[in-house]
Amino acid sequence: MIPALPASVGFSYRSDDQGMRLHCEDVALDALAMRFGTPLYVYSRSAIESAYQAYASALADRRAFVCYAVKANSNLAVLDVLARLGAGFDIVSGGELERVLAAGGDAGRTVFSGVGKSEAEIELALKAGIACFNVESAPELDRIESIAKRLATRARVSFRINPDIDARTHPYISTGLKSNKFGVAYADALALCRVAISKRAIELVGVGCHIGSQITEIEPYVEAVDRIVDLVDQLERERITLRHIDVGGGLGIRYRDENPPQASDLIGALLARLDARGQRDRQLILEPGRSIVGNAGVLLTRVEYLKPGATKNFAIVDAAMNDLIRPAMYDAWMDVVPVQPRQSPALRHDIVGPVCESTDWLARDRELALQSGDLLAIASAGAYAMAMSSNYNTRTRPAEIMVDGNQAHCVRRREPIRELFASESRLP
Repeated sequence: MIPALPASVGFSYRSDDQGMRLHCEDVALDALAMRFGTPLYVYSRSAIESAYQAYASALADRRAFVCYAVKANSNLAVLDVLARLGAGFDIVSGGELERVLAAGGDAGRTVFSGVGKSEAEIELALKAGIACFNVESAPELDRIESIAKRLATRARVSFRINPDIDARTHPYISTGLKSNKFGVAYADALALCRVAISKRAIELVGVGCHIGSQITEIEPYVEAVDRIVDLVDQLERERITLRHIDVGGGLGIRYRDENPPQASDLIGALLARLDARGQRDRQLILEPGRSIVGNAGVLLTRVEYLKPGATKNFAIVDAAMNDLIRPAMYDAWMDVVPVQPRQSPALRHDIVGPVCESTDWLARDRELALQSGDLLAIASAGAYAMAMSSNYNTRTRPAEIMVDGNQAHCVRRREPIRELFASESRLP
């Protein structure tokens, strides 16, 4: 029986003279593991392009642009693919801005979010000519004004409003409740907009919100848009005109049995609500991340040992929580399938790594027919995976591969161990 791989797009099982093997587009994953080693991240270019085009097509007849959330996967090749399609970018650090520029992205279609922008980051962004800052507090506005004055320029800003909307997602990735650190409190937003238009070095261009990540329902978005439009209406009554409304990102993907809406369905609902509220001509900005890259990638890992236990069986693999922290951090479900399925009876295993932490697990209670040396693919690993990796236990991070048809490109080489401490020194 061929295992299902319901979550990942661009990946499928194919039979050839070497048996049934999992492929990314037209490339067998076991061949990639042999060539580049494991653990190994593999991405499908066509899947990324298709996911982006779902947003772009739904917005084709509107004043809008899609700003990919770089934090989801910041590899230069991923950014390059999206830049070639005309994507804008949503960044949360100066380092992400540098990545966007290095990948050929347009600073003029880049928005800078985040609650803790430093002076150096603000100066870098102003000199690069970003589209706007998504401002999240009054002190941040003051800092941006001060730096803009020093540079003899005007800073374009949009306020990220906290609408106090429950997105019904994991509490660690909820961003739109008043108890979260993100955004300007809704009750303070009108007054802060008034302050902004009084500052000569500030140009107020928009308002928006971001209510969370891995959202699987449309209703919280529509509710948030209504709250933002209520604010826009108040501003217009005071003759404060804005260019855009930013509805954020956060659309979920399927990891296990979730049923998130299609991008086109979400956008259709948002546009219908904006039209009904008289906002058809307003520019719309969206900031999707996970829904563009999440299901376009897998993490390949090899079974090192099978360890029977008193209460459960362990499959100890060469990937670990430093490579993929979502299960340990969020108790997240990641689908795990064999690259070359076996016909032998399956046993229940916990898939664990070699890191010295009890939280170093990638999957629990999975029915798999395994032998030492087998390759496993962890699905839906295109977002918040390599981007959140670390060198804990002095482990080198995996290589990353982008597959384009029958071609495999190494878009990040595996780190040599000596590079991990090359910037350190012993005492004299």
